[in-house]
Amino acid sequence: MDFNYTLPVNLMFGSGKSELAGEVCKNYGKKAFVVTGGSSTKRSGLLDRVVSRLAESGVDSVVFDKVTQNPLTSTVYEGVELARAEGCDVVLGVGGGSIMDAAKAIAFCMNNDGDISDYIFGLKQGKKAVTIILIPTTCGTGSEGNQIAVLTNPITKDKKALYTMNILPAVSIIDPQVMKTMPKHILCSVGFDAFTHSLEAYTSKKANPLTDAQALLGIKLIARNLPMLMESYDNDRAWEAVSLAATLGGMVIGVAGVSAAHGLEHPASGLKNIVHGRGLAALTPIIVDRLAPALPQKFAEVSRILGGKDETDCADSIRKFLKAIDLDVKLGDLGIVQDDVQWMTDNCMKISAGNLSNAPKVFSKEEVAEIYSLAI
Repeated sequence: MDFNYTLPVNLMFGSGKSELAGEVCKNYGKKAFVVTGGSSTKRSGLLDRVVSRLAESGVDSVVFDKVTQNPLTSTVYEGVELARAEGCDVVLGVGGGSIMDAAKAIAFCMNNDGDISDYIFGLKQGKKAVTIILIPTTCGTGSEGNQIAVLTNPITKDKKALYTMNILPAVSIIDPQVMKTMPKHILCSVGFDAFTHSLEAYTSKKANPLTDAQALLGIKLIARNLPMLMESYDNDRAWEAVSLAATLGGMVIGVAGVSAAHGLEHPASGLKNIVHGRGLAALTPIIVDRLAPALPQKFAEVSRILGGKDETDCADSIRKFLKAIDLDVKLGDLGIVQDDVQWMTDNCMKISAGNLSNAPKVFSKEEVAEIYSLAI
């Protein structure tokens, strides 16, 4: 047994903890660059509360609300320009996975000049980002617990992760109460993203005993609690469980990585800007059908958690789970057509080779194309 596990993030978990944003930020800077989206944190009142808490703690703030789903590198550059012009010295991301990833990338580029793609593809290494603090509002990506920021290049459509310890958040404030503003169609999508993070980390080649324990707990928490929330939002313990599962999922992929499902989904959402969790829902059962024989014990355990019997019905157990959370979709439902298969396949082999190689079975280019076709 031989492994490393490093995660120096201060995770502050608990209902109402978002009210501590100002107290936390004042320890790291005097002017916060608040990264968020265009609507949800405003409608819920969370953005106003956070800005007020900052002011009460003596922290000035500048709000940047241009981030959209599948954040673009061009948006990151726009944020960097404003943050530098305003003299901000700490970055606070308030929102879902896209917002948190953009916040990380903006903080990184504030201290690292040049094309961020050079850092994404490993041509440059870079130095530590401006201090990052995160408040997730969706229980999905787990970006609050790792050193990953997924970005899309609007020109090439490449969707790929900036993966560096230089973007680990200093503090992440996980408040299950702020998750309750999500509509159900968002909850099921981000919840399944959290599920696949733990599933892929648990079955990856880089898994270790610590990530296995955390990933299994994440899978169990999602399997037991996400369907309950889809029935009724009035269950604080279920919100806490799903929020914890999302953070665990982010933590384990920071060490064990993702694999084939994310590797195939990124070209699809990079090309057509589809919702990430829905793309995963279309692809994951087909992929698990092909991976389960390569790692039968672990896929059998996942199947049993979902009510199945062993590795032979793991994919079907996932399909039943997707129906239970109203996420039974195909790529065709999301605007992907057979004519897109060749581009997605070529792009997958280009940007996702590392993810594919982390799976218990490495798919060939022909197998990737077949999976895409079946998912449509």
